[in-house]
Amino acid sequence: MSSISSRDRRHLTNGVKEHLRELSVQLALLNHRVSAGAGLKQVDLDCLDLITRHGPIGPSALARRAGLHPATMTGILDRLQKGGWIVRERDPEAADRRAVTLRAVKERMGEIYRLFGGMNAAMDELCEEYTPEELEVIAGFLRRTTDAGQEVTADLV
Repeated sequence: MSSISSRDRRHLTNGVKEHLRELSVQLALLNHRVSAGAGLKQVDLDCLDLITRHGPIGPSALARRAGLHPATMTGILDRLQKGGWIVRERDPEAADRRAVTLRAVKERMGEIYRLFGGMNAAMDELCEEYTPEELEVIAGFLRRTTDAGQEVTADLV
């Protein structure tokens, strides 16, 4: 690591934070348009994404991951199920026979993938400009930034 002044380091760090804020806004706008294009509320799309990435998953575990109250989650899951985005299935391994798991309906996910297609293609093109080693550093930075965000968010409750 090169030696730079604390002032220069602060300037670079502030630049990174500013770009992360801009990225946050752009991703929020993208997600808003994708959710509208799919006829979903933003929170429904967020929960559908969590179910897709972490499912099958139980409603309580999903509520914890999403940071939502279980009663709020019930309405979201009802909308997603009614729209054909998810299915609720009995969990045969649960002690409580009423327990269910949530699974995304793969046939419907093509619609979401299509709406995100432009961004996915842009990201593929952008990543081609970096070496595997650079991509590892970027992925590590993003993972650590996500972890820091989760920790800070947990402290706010």
